[in-house]
Amino acid sequence: MENKLKTTWYIVLILGVLTLSYGIISYVNTYSRSIEPGAYRSFSVSAEGKVVAQPDIAQFSFSVIDEGENLLTIQKENTQKANAIIDFLKKQGVDALDIKTTDYNISPKYTYYNCNEPVSVGSQQVGSASSFSKPKPCPPPRITGYTLTQTISVKIRDFSKIGDVLSGIVEYGANNVSSLVFTVDDPTKLENEARKEAILKAKERAKQIAEVGGFKLGKLLSIEEGYYPSDVYRYGVGGGESFSTAKPLTASAPTIEPGSKEIKATVTLRYEIE
Repeated sequence: MENKLKTTWYIVLILGVLTLSYGIISYVNTYSRSIEPGAYRSFSVSAEGKVVAQPDIAQFSFSVIDEGENLLTIQKENTQKANAIIDFLKKQGVDALDIKTTDYNISPKYTYYNCNEPVSVGSQQVGSASSFSKPKPCPPPRITGYTLTQTISVKIRDFSKIGDVLSGIVEYGANNVSSLVFTVDDPTKLENEARKEAILKAKERAKQIAEVGGFKLGKLLSIEEGYYPSDVYRYGVGGGESFSTAKPLTASAPTIEPGSKEIKATVTLRYEIE
């Protein structure tokens, strides 16, 4: 009887150990599968691709700024000037879709009063006990005029007309012109080319690293990318900034050169090490 009990206990103990071992092995396998392949044996390489292209559009903004006491009057004057400039742009071949009003702002101009000087009340005798000062009554600020600013952005596709356009808008009443920037209207194709070049460079760099490091490239685990445009040439009226004039003036047409446009793409490839 005792031998049978001992045998039963041995069997139960062995079954318990086997069950525990199976549980541990299952946990280890599950955990190992949850870890990303190559997470601890991988490396990354980065490379940059660059494409240089000829810009196909020029962008700039101009403003018509008027000041005065009568708001209706300056609105009328401002509108007449802006409409005249838009008319001029269309006659120069600029498409209506490439002309956009981006800002219309009216700002009041205030007159403030200096109310810091005290006034003497009571006896005029200096040092008299009945002599004291109190703050001078101060009227609130009042509106004494307005500034109206209308800003319009423009795209020019015919570069031969840029100089005439810049001088013409000033003659018609624009008194603030922003920086002129040359760019590419649809950079998608250039981005694809730059990305392709970056990936090819990164792959070649990965092969060289693996050869020197004495290991084999495993499968590609991830690709991260980014791109950014770069203006190799940027022309600005007035040295790259804006300029303004108090009133319209007769301007000579400047000589404009568009230069070139760069599109850069960066990629990072991560490989498993075998």
